[in-house]
Formats: sequence, C-alpha cells, structure tokens
Amino acid sequence: MSKVWFVTGSSKGFGRQFVEAALDRGDKVAATARNTDTVNDLVDKYGDAVLALQVDVTDRKQVFEAVAAAHERFGHLDVVVNNAGYGLFGTVEEITEQQLRDQLETNLFGVFHVTQAALPVLREQNSGHIIQISTIGGVAAFPSLGGYHASKWALEGLTEALAQEVSGFGIKVTLVEPGGFDTDWSGASAVLADAQPQYAPLHEGMAARMAGGSPKPVGFGSAILKIVDAEKAPLRVFFGEQPLAVAAHIYQQRLDEWAAWAPVSREAEGK
Repeated sequence: MSKVWFVTGSSKGFGRQFVEAALDRGDKVAATARNTDTVNDLVDKYGDAVLALQVDVTDRKQVFEAVAAAHERFGHLDVVVNNAGYGLFGTVEEITEQQLRDQLETNLFGVFHVTQAALPVLREQNSGHIIQISTIGGVAAFPSLGGYHASKWALEGLTEALAQEVSGFGIKVTLVEPGGFDTDWSGASAVLADAQPQYAPLHEGMAARMAGGSPKPVGFGSAILKIVDAEKAPLRVFFGEQPLAVAAHIYQQRLDEWAAWAPVSREAEGK
C-alpha cells in the first residue's frame, strides 16, 4: 500500500529528494515549505498526490494546522520527516544570543512542534514512522558550529527519549545522521556570525577543510525508502561513509578518557 508522508523543508536539499522519491513510487506527500511557490512544480507534475502547505516550523499554530490539513486530505499519516533546518556558523564567543535562540527555534522547537502535532494521529492509528534529520554533528562537534551542534545534540536526546516513549503505540522513530553533502546548508541558508579577528586562524582552517567540496546527496531518496520500508527500523543511521569513521574515532577517544579518569570517578563516590 502507498504511504502518506508529511515532510518539512521540501523545497530543496534532502527534503526535495525525500519527496520526489516518495512520489515517484506512488506515495502521497504533504510537502511543506516557507514559500509554496518552491513546491508548486511538484503539484504540476504529481497532481493530487501532493498537498503543498506553507509552513514556518517556528510557528506552532501553523504547524498544527498543516498536520491537520494533511490528515484531513489523505486520511492518515505514515511517515513524518522533520527536515527543515539551517546552519549557524560562528564560535561560541562570536554568535549572538538571538542567533542561538533562532537556531534552536528552527532546528529543535520546529521539530518539537511537528512531532507533537503528529503524535495524536499516529497514536490513534497505532502506526507511523517519525524521521528526524540530524547530522554527524549531532554525535561529534567541530569548532565554529557550537550553536548548530547545540540544536542537534538536543534533538538527539529528545528523539532517543521519544523512541522509548512511543514504541508501545506502534510508532517507529529514526535519527538520520548525514555527513557533509553539497546542499545550501552552508550556503544561501546559512547564518554567519560577525567574525572576530582573534579567531581568524580557526576560520581559515575550517574554510580550508571545506574547500574540497562535498558529494551530492544523489542517493538520499532511495536510502530513505529503505528506512521507511524496514520492518525493524534503526534508531540511528548514518547517510554517507564519512560519519562512521568520525564516530568510531570520537567514541574511542571518549572511552579512553573516561577509563583514564576512572580513579577520580570512584573518588567522587567516596571510594
């Protein structure tokens, strides 16, 4: 049977690939974007299989109305993809309080709004799959991305708890953690803090690391279909080969450091 999807950030990047993969195989999609003009071509191509919805995920009322409209149009929801988000670039000293709050409003509270709006529908059905688009930056952290990491690390914790809370209702939950890919996450959609000269060497180093370019996310559509069709879906899955190597290195460093400081850990218990 065909599935019904609700996808945020459908106009470009990963979200666009998810939507097109679903529609190409005959599924139905509520495709949300801040400006529906960016998804009208999908309506022209796929007709009634697409419901274009104008949604700013930071607007809780708008999110709940959009989920209700999708449910009314299609009768049920099978896959909810929280994809909307952007990158905030700047050291912890450089970013402003408002920039950090805005980052959390979109990358964390936007997901929170969509998830809370969809859960009553999924619980009533006793089925459904929530997909949260995280990143390797939800597992590891890199300089000049502290605000972005704050949003994604919070998303990871929220989602791991969510998965345990809703499994009894037949609801699956998956965190997709991509590596670096060629999207506008670091381009037109990015927010850049005002740079301070003290951090110039750090910014130059990061720019050099990113200068080599990133692969196109050409396989994201087929990969997401494997996830949503799996009888036992993963809680976490990397997209791309890079993240596993990064995570293995990071976790080994953590294990080694925790082990090295184990005597202090025992001392904290009075042992």
